[in-house]
Amino acid sequence: MRRFTVACIQGLAVLAPNTACAAAAPEMAATPAPVPAMQATEASSPADAAEAGVLPRVTIVATGGTIAGVSDTRTSFQSYRAGSLGIDEMLSELRPQIDEVADVTTVQFGNRPSGGYAIADFFDLTLAVEEALETADAVVVTSGTGSMDEFVYWLDLTVQSRKPVVITGAMRPWTVIGTDAHANLFNAIVLAASGETRCFGTVLMLNDEFHAAKEAWKGDAYRMDTFVSRELGNLGFIDELDVRTYRAPPRVQHCADPERWMTPFDLNRISKDDLPRVEVLIGYQGAGLDEAITAWAEAGVRGIVLAGGRGSGEVQEKAEEMGVVFRRTHRFRTGTDNLYPQKARLLLLLSLAFTDDPEQVDAWFAELAGAEFQVDPGR
Repeated sequence: MRRFTVACIQGLAVLAPNTACAAAAPEMAATPAPVPAMQATEASSPADAAEAGVLPRVTIVATGGTIAGVSDTRTSFQSYRAGSLGIDEMLSELRPQIDEVADVTTVQFGNRPSGGYAIADFFDLTLAVEEALETADAVVVTSGTGSMDEFVYWLDLTVQSRKPVVITGAMRPWTVIGTDAHANLFNAIVLAASGETRCFGTVLMLNDEFHAAKEAWKGDAYRMDTFVSRELGNLGFIDELDVRTYRAPPRVQHCADPERWMTPFDLNRISKDDLPRVEVLIGYQGAGLDEAITAWAEAGVRGIVLAGGRGSGEVQEKAEEMGVVFRRTHRFRTGTDNLYPQKARLLLLLSLAFTDDPEQVDAWFAELAGAEFQVDPGR
């Protein structure tokens, strides 16, 4: 028997609005035999599919990274060629077990290290994920871990579907002994198929844990438990076929109101040419940032995130007259509203792609970077 833990949080039944949240039935059975496909709609969830005896449909959108890496030897844990294996070859090694979890299809979006993708590629990745979600119940994205914390936040800000999106990768290549690649891909599919992260936005899953997009960051270049959410902790765990969810991102409270749940950044409304150049300047003791600010302003940079530093008032004012918008954050990982510089850059970039109004940019930062649960003490 396969088990999927029902996503029912007290007071948040909107998490899976078509799932019966019976306290006496925390788990539900799903038959592994494939049956005719169910029409995937925004109102449906993988939990509904399992209840109807239909395997949830999960599409993997693969971009490469270490998870698709080929090592020099079976013990070359850190010597390998990232982005070498195709997702279909990788998926075949998870069979037949994965076929008891979900009806899995694949899209080979690319096969590069995470650092090999530009913002224009991020734009195309969002469109690929949204296209997959038109027919799939959930999507898993594979990528390298080097900038996975940027991949996940970009998708969280831009994907307009409430269906589950899970990003995963690996710290060891596919072909070494003791690799985490196989388990991470399997668990990401289990998490996506469970439906428990519906309305969570995009979540990051590695090392049996899943994290909120805004909070996760990579803490170690070599260890398999690298991703952490230091201030608030991870969202939950995957233990074999059980998904254990202990908290949720604040946006889940708006699940029943799609217009409020969605972000302003629908990429179908703009083109890649609308994406502005936005940079990050890191401050340090005695840093001279004026030259860099001036050079970037003259080069046409639209936004600059100042991480732990600032230029002189005169230089910043002149840059603002040239159209540069500044945001400030701390230079360490958990900065203002738990949004560190690389993620603040993505939020500023998208904001400037959709508006020229600095006040609107401020409002979006307050709404998205500072999102929190709204508690009614009188309820």
